[in-house]
Amino acid sequence: MPAIQINDINMHYEITGEGQPLLLIHGLGSSSRDWESQVPVFAEHYQVVTFDARGHGRSDKPPGPYSIPMFAEDAAALMRALDIASAHVVGISMGGMVAYQLAVSHPTLIKSIVAANCTPELLVESFKERLQMWQRQLIVRLIGMRKMGEVLSERLFIKPEQEEIRRIFVERWAENDPQAYLASTRALVGWSVAEQLHDLDIPTLVISADEDYAFFGNKAHYAAMMPNADLVVIEDSRHATPAEKPDEFNQAVLNFLATQ
Repeated sequence: MPAIQINDINMHYEITGEGQPLLLIHGLGSSSRDWESQVPVFAEHYQVVTFDARGHGRSDKPPGPYSIPMFAEDAAALMRALDIASAHVVGISMGGMVAYQLAVSHPTLIKSIVAANCTPELLVESFKERLQMWQRQLIVRLIGMRKMGEVLSERLFIKPEQEEIRRIFVERWAENDPQAYLASTRALVGWSVAEQLHDLDIPTLVISADEDYAFFGNKAHYAAMMPNADLVVIEDSRHATPAEKPDEFNQAVLNFLATQ
């Protein structure tokens, strides 16, 4: 499996297909494997680049602290190492946050953004929000990553016919390094580029599942703040839309990219 030394880590990455570069950024506790329903479809039209963020998958997992700007700098370094001058960027959840940060920090690297089931800030302010963060950390520390995966799988894939995808999710989640996962979780809290959205003129597609449980804030509100953004809502879907509704997700992305 290809790996490259960028910043202070060995990063796993894969390139599939030919054409304009399309960088896919996975979410918290995920990895490049979870784009398996997207890569073959997108690679028919684009050069698809997937990678495992630091602390995830087959990339190195150095001690924290981590941060969203750090993840974005890793992604920018990967693009430069691969001689990618600019790319379309698709991010889900934490990956969407990294995409927003990339657009703010390195706008010349970004042709367009697809930000799925995320917001450009995570400010934990209410008691309910703090409780959700504490619960996640306590489960990981006291019971382990597999239990965290079981809890999340029941929230992400609620239908009886989704038993197999729940099983795969739990098995993959259990592979996470607990300390790297906790460091990645802490990286999200307090991060924001919301104040920069008004100046973000990069073509952007905001994808929101209609039943997304995660992240606070109104995605339609944030999309309206950007001068060149559209919103697509995918019905009967929760937070893991690319896995749960791959056909609808893929078509929304391809329709958007075809106009760029």
